[in-house]
Amino acid sequence: MLKLTERLGPIAADQATDTLTLPYERRMLGRLKAMSDAGRELGLFLDRGPVLRDGEGLRAESGEVVRIRAAEEPVVTARIDAGLPLARLAYHLGNRHVQLALGEDEGGSYVRFPPDHVLEALAERLGARLEHHQAPFDPEPGAYQQAGGHGHSHGHSHGHDPHYHDHDAGHSHAH
Repeated sequence: MLKLTERLGPIAADQATDTLTLPYERRMLGRLKAMSDAGRELGLFLDRGPVLRDGEGLRAESGEVVRIRAAEEPVVTARIDAGLPLARLAYHLGNRHVQLALGEDEGGSYVRFPPDHVLEALAERLGARLEHHQAPFDPEPGAYQQAGGHGHSHGHSHGHDPHYHDHDAGHSHAH
């Protein structure tokens, strides 16, 4: 089994010796066994938390590199006019705390999400045209997700007196 232990971030296709195609739900896992697209047994031994992104490279203990591909899976693509209608659609869907993919293609701008009758009804009420189909689902990583899969660090520039904290930050300050 090829043990994949290091995240490399986005890589070009020619930098990898193999690919691993996974649906979104499996790309959320840091530990899993899978078969590569070439039929090799792989084991992922990665930090937990960051989702594996389409095009991300993983290095094996042996030095080999495998590139992640987002699998086609059932999705709903909501299309609406650019500008305020698109912003409103993204805002209201995002306010439901669901994963959303944003993109553009020959049909224009879109918001993509897993099938969900409540979200679909909301999108239609806002004027979106829906397409149910199979496509890769690679949602936005979120504002606090940094490139390379590193976590968000909490600084103390909250616009208040730096010596005052009304929350338990789990650390002390010597003044």
